[in-house]
Amino acid sequence: MLIIPIKDGENIDRALKRYKRKFDKTGTLRALRERKNFTKPSVSKRAQLQKAAYVQRLRESFEN
Repeated sequence: MLIIPIKDGENIDRALKRYKRKFDKTGTLRALRERKNFTKPSVSKRAQLQKAAYVQRLRESFEN
């Protein structure tokens, strides 16, 4: 559970903004979405390799 202390005279919009930022940093929503559907380890490993190859191609093209 996230606790956001509100300072005296602080605007509620500002506190909500801090809460949203903190919530995004924890990654709970991302983890929930990942657990929603099961992905086989082979599929996730293949996606990871494809991403690594893509990033490597980008870096090589940027260097040239």
